[in-house]
Amino acid sequence: MSNNNNNANEVDLTQDIFAALIDNHEIQRALCDKLESTKDEAQRKAIYEELKLELHSHAAAEERHLYVPVMQHDDGLDLSRHAITEHHEMDEMMETLDDGRIGQEKWDSTCADLIHKVRHHLKEEENKFFKEAKKILDSDLQQRLGSLYQVEYAEFKQTHADDA
Repeated sequence: MSNNNNNANEVDLTQDIFAALIDNHEIQRALCDKLESTKDEAQRKAIYEELKLELHSHAAAEERHLYVPVMQHDDGLDLSRHAITEHHEMDEMMETLDDGRIGQEKWDSTCADLIHKVRHHLKEEENKFFKEAKKILDSDLQQRLGSLYQVEYAEFKQTHADDA
């Protein structure tokens, strides 16, 4: 089975939630690197659209299949709230980037801020949130959530691919 495929029927449903999320984090990191190193404006906008779809697909499935189950435990409330706040901050930056009225300088600075926020969020999630969440969620649930996450992520990405 292939990872990084848009077809929901071809995702690797053997991964637990954390392995699946880390695979998607690597896609996001690669897109951030590509966006940061590309100079051509048209290419940057195309890469940004790809990153935006990736972030939206990932966040929708992650919030439902990791943050909500973690939030159901007292120990997970603050963790989940913080992570959701960061998703919201990234959404606001993408709204600014999608506003066709801003100049190139504002677009470039907001894009740099988004890349920084994405990298910060991924690092924090992997080094703090995931470690705490693994203590909260038992291994069977982690496995089930991995399958649910991957199917929803793939379906969301496929459904919204034309929105970009």
